[in-house]
Amino acid sequence: MDDLTREFLIESGEGLDRMERCLTDLEKSPGDAALIAEIFRSVHTIKGTTGFLGYKRLEKLAHVGENLLGLLRDRKIRADAPVVTALLRLLDALRSILRSIEATETEGEGDDAALIGELAELQQAPQESAVAAPSDSALSRSKKARSHSPRSTAKPSTRGSAASSAPPPIEPSGAAQSPSSPPAVAPVAPEEPKSAAASLAAAESTLRVDIALLNRMMNLVGELVLTRNQVLQATAAVPGLTLLTRRLDMITADLREAVMKARMQPVSNVFSKVPRLVRDLCQSLGKRVRLDVEGQETELDKSLLEAIKDPLTHAVRNALDHGIELPDVRVAAAKDPEGTLKLRAVPEGSHVIIEVSDDGAGISVDRVREKAIERGLISAERAAQQPERDLLQLIFLPGFSTASAITKVSGRGVGMDVVRTNVERIGGKVELDSRPGKGTTLRLRIPLTLAIIPALIVRSVGQSFALPQVALSELVHIPAQKSASAIEWIEDAPLYRLRGNLLPLVFLDRILSPVAVPCRRDARESYIAVLDADGRRYGLVVEGLADPEEIVVKPLNAALKGIALYSGATVLGSGNLALILDPGAVALRAGIALSTDENDAAASAPVATSSHRENEYLLVDIAGRRAAVSLGNVLRIEQIPASRVEYVGDRPVLNCQDRILSLADTAGLIAAADPGSQIVIVVCCDGERQVGFVVSHVLDVAAGSDLCEAGTSRRTLGAVLLKDSVTGVVDLAQFHHLALSGMDNADAAPVEVFS
Repeated sequence: MDDLTREFLIESGEGLDRMERCLTDLEKSPGDAALIAEIFRSVHTIKGTTGFLGYKRLEKLAHVGENLLGLLRDRKIRADAPVVTALLRLLDALRSILRSIEATETEGEGDDAALIGELAELQQAPQESAVAAPSDSALSRSKKARSHSPRSTAKPSTRGSAASSAPPPIEPSGAAQSPSSPPAVAPVAPEEPKSAAASLAAAESTLRVDIALLNRMMNLVGELVLTRNQVLQATAAVPGLTLLTRRLDMITADLREAVMKARMQPVSNVFSKVPRLVRDLCQSLGKRVRLDVEGQETELDKSLLEAIKDPLTHAVRNALDHGIELPDVRVAAAKDPEGTLKLRAVPEGSHVIIEVSDDGAGISVDRVREKAIERGLISAERAAQQPERDLLQLIFLPGFSTASAITKVSGRGVGMDVVRTNVERIGGKVELDSRPGKGTTLRLRIPLTLAIIPALIVRSVGQSFALPQVALSELVHIPAQKSASAIEWIEDAPLYRLRGNLLPLVFLDRILSPVAVPCRRDARESYIAVLDADGRRYGLVVEGLADPEEIVVKPLNAALKGIALYSGATVLGSGNLALILDPGAVALRAGIALSTDENDAAASAPVATSSHRENEYLLVDIAGRRAAVSLGNVLRIEQIPASRVEYVGDRPVLNCQDRILSLADTAGLIAAADPGSQIVIVVCCDGERQVGFVVSHVLDVAAGSDLCEAGTSRRTLGAVLLKDSVTGVVDLAQFHHLALSGMDNADAAPVEVFS
């Protein structure tokens, strides 16, 4: 395919995407001249270019569509439902031909006579009453609304050039005119100079880049990250290289961030398909639904956007077909006859949360239980014992459906299975929340990128494995002398009592063994990685830990995919190869059941009035003093070389994940550490602010009772009783102030910060 044809296909596809968005908006605002002009511009550009390239079928379709749009633009007909439906069919036909050209370099065979006849018939029967032209104030309000819409604020696509948004001038067109005939009607007013200038500026500031080139750049950056990790480890104790390695670290991080940003695209590229889907399904199902969309400017890696298209489509179809009721049913239930479907995207740390929620009937747990028993997915005895949360997870099983009959919309039991399978394939999670009579929320937790992820390096059977930190909740150290008493056994099933709750354990060495071996019960030091994976909570027992690393995910060889325990491979900073564990697959192999909220009843019960309440805290030691911080505020715990700490004036800071993190060192631990030694930093979040405070070491995670009547200093929130010892609670606001002010140990006594 020559470059001209390839460029035509790309620009035409982008034009049709804009046309689809505008058509769904046009049905709500039939008199919006700007929307009609944008649709006309897309079809006109395709028609004009096809004549030059010689695609006659495409030109014929675009020509008859342009004539119909000319009548709309001249306000001789109204953009009612039949007109919009016909234009959507035209859009589908044009898109189908473009796909054929891309695949075979031919327009393909097809009979367009019926569609051409439908478009021509709509032109021959103009409405008797002319469509009133909007007033200047209405046009002003329309332009203002569009200037604030996600469509105008979203960033252009990676490959997208803004040149397609500034097409050739629009030729006037009437109902019976061809583009080559003299202009017989008043020409359309040209665009405002400001808009044209903005389009030109955008075109000059963007560049179309092939995605294959970006993939190549991402692979090279990944190799650079691996090399950086190895250099940092090899030169950690070499004097004179600290500044050079620090510079290498910062440049690599900046380059990685820049390349990743180049691959990021707004989720509006996927969300823009939903209005058309909702419109078509509502007409098919006889329902009335209002679509609310939030967070279209949120960005995801392009490969992940492609991966969530099918899950999002199935989630929307499921919400419309099974969730939102028919208008008369909603009225009988004292609801608005028009249902609401909400699509929301919001960034959350290293993930993007995409929610599909409706205000429909919710999911009937009894119905799910009946269908599961009927299809033999679960026995009646077990179904009676399963909590509601576990029963709701059954809807994700292949072949499961609560529909009474198979329709063209649903009923075959593949929709929700596709949602979970595709999301988990890219390292994401699916969460479901439903309330009978109130509605259902399906939450997709998507990683920002698959290329480079933070991971904890664990050791077992003499090998290193990478454990994605996204699934890691906490780490528990079991000394050798406490191993026999810390781990409890029910027959051959090991359990650990974590703050009063029993946690099932999985020994990694046992899972990796090709033959069944009994769990070792000898006194040996070990570590428990507490994991949350695919609705399963368990502890993975490993023999040792190494420092966390940013790892570059490499695809698995076909021979390893069949093992179904790993999600990829990587090269560690030491130069050794390591397989990346899949926590969900490990749980399935070990037979870990779906987690149950044992504390649901307690959480919903009335709280007794007392002078204290139970909370969880991270217990740390700072130069011999105990301190506690609310576990809900702890983001992560990092162990880094002291040489990585930099200074802004007298204030210690850390370049952490491409952002400057202020450090609070109340005990002067940084100054006392050797350049090659390690320091421990607890990174906490105080609202939107992050602060890291330096500690000697982390002691434990414990539940404690707030002592509301205890005396507090100006830098403490209070005191708690942790493990029978009164411990001061850190005031993160004061810690943040301390870090920004650059106060050292001489300026602030530790006793004032921790009681």
